[in-house]
Amino acid sequence: MSEANLPEIDLDDLCARIDAAKVYGLAQRTPTQFAPKLSAALGRNIWLKREDMQDVFSFKIRGAANRIASLNEAERARGVVAASAGNHAQGVAAAARHYKTQALIFMPVTTPVIKVSAVEAMGAKTKLIGDTYDDACAAAMSHAEKTGAVFVHPFDEKTVIAGQGTVGKEILEQMPRTPAAVYVCTGGGGLVSGIGAWFRRHAPDAKVIAVEPEGAQSLGAALKAGHPIALETVDGFADGVAVRTFGTLTHAICTEVVDQQISVTNDEICAAVKDIFEATRTVVEPAGAVGLAGVIKHIREGNAPAGDLVITVSGANVNFDRIGHMVDRAEFGSGEEMLFAASIPEQAGAFLNFVRALGQRAVTEFNYRFADRPEAHVLVGLKTRDMDDRARVIADMAAQNIHVTDLSYDRLAKRHLRHMVGGRGEGRAEAIYRFEFPERPGALTQFLETLDARWNISLFHYSNHGAAEGHVLCGFHVSKENIEALEAQLATTGYPMTPETNNPAYGFFLRG
Repeated sequence: MSEANLPEIDLDDLCARIDAAKVYGLAQRTPTQFAPKLSAALGRNIWLKREDMQDVFSFKIRGAANRIASLNEAERARGVVAASAGNHAQGVAAAARHYKTQALIFMPVTTPVIKVSAVEAMGAKTKLIGDTYDDACAAAMSHAEKTGAVFVHPFDEKTVIAGQGTVGKEILEQMPRTPAAVYVCTGGGGLVSGIGAWFRRHAPDAKVIAVEPEGAQSLGAALKAGHPIALETVDGFADGVAVRTFGTLTHAICTEVVDQQISVTNDEICAAVKDIFEATRTVVEPAGAVGLAGVIKHIREGNAPAGDLVITVSGANVNFDRIGHMVDRAEFGSGEEMLFAASIPEQAGAFLNFVRALGQRAVTEFNYRFADRPEAHVLVGLKTRDMDDRARVIADMAAQNIHVTDLSYDRLAKRHLRHMVGGRGEGRAEAIYRFEFPERPGALTQFLETLDARWNISLFHYSNHGAAEGHVLCGFHVSKENIEALEAQLATTGYPMTPETNNPAYGFFLRG
């Protein structure tokens, strides 16, 4: 489909539908909250539209409620069917229960368990099929054709878009003045279409900016091609907006109402999750932080308009086991941590000299294993103030003749290597100890300066876990007759110590 063949869009009709949308029997009027800390940090007035505060923790309840409210008795008797990665499913399930109709939801097998369980708890039936939303959608549409059940599209349908558009209506009613821009997390386009339509008619000077994950730019691809096209691959990290093909109707609307489309990385999304937590004490799902990630990126690049900026916080349906991963990635996305490899001479004293070169910077992780070769390779994570501070770290290391390779953007290093550094020893006698370090800059240097040059460190692993104490595993090349002397000196560090040389895990994977 070319631009010339796009469906005809009547924005006045769409705004009338938004104005008449029947959403408040189920949806809440969520607040548009000023975020003072974020505003001070970013130099703009930042406002958060808190759709994570809906009863189903997502804006999707609005479109689902409006669509099912519009059904007649005969249609409700046939039941409804939908496809969703989770949030639309919960909205449909809640609305179906409210209007006393049966719901069957097709969901990708990759859907987080928390979302599947929530849907089933509302009385809907679920069927897991395919790896993506598009796989589940095809199955749901086929089921609707065979059974006569009403297919409730998650985004590409006027009544659904009108329901989502009430978010935009509320924003303008709640704001003390017209915002300069609204940044909308974008998947299939229902939310940005609804908000954009309302803004175009009632706040035409405000910019509507669609924000997508870098690996799931279905709107970006549609705008470039002039029509929706299927992405070859879809990054499912922000599963709430991981859509392979943008909607036909939503694309036509977006060509009229969206001023700009931008993309953000997964690390930037994770950094925004952290920012929202610090502003609201709520852990949102990755899709819920996409809009804020876009704002932060725009401000850093100097592309954000002056004035009030509103961000849609779209949802908070996140699996607990994903939180740790988001925490790991958040520091990299904000420029507040760097991961690098350093090459140092494999000789006594070199390790201490390297740690001294780090200065008083806070170490987030430290990985080293002795190898019988001229150079040792150390993998280090450091707290940094911003992107410029990363360059200063490299310069400081170079001044000490230490070669550094920045791995902060290296996927292999961040996802795998940092958890795998190690290996078996080189056959020399070794003793292993576990220590508790206070979490403060300089603790590692203090530890090493307590030791003398007799004790060659053969293994070192440390990772920051946000507690008051850091846990360190440290190995030394030492003969049996010198163990007593080594432990006597280790005791002078003042750090609690536990021998681990006989630990079976060490024997399986680390002992030479």
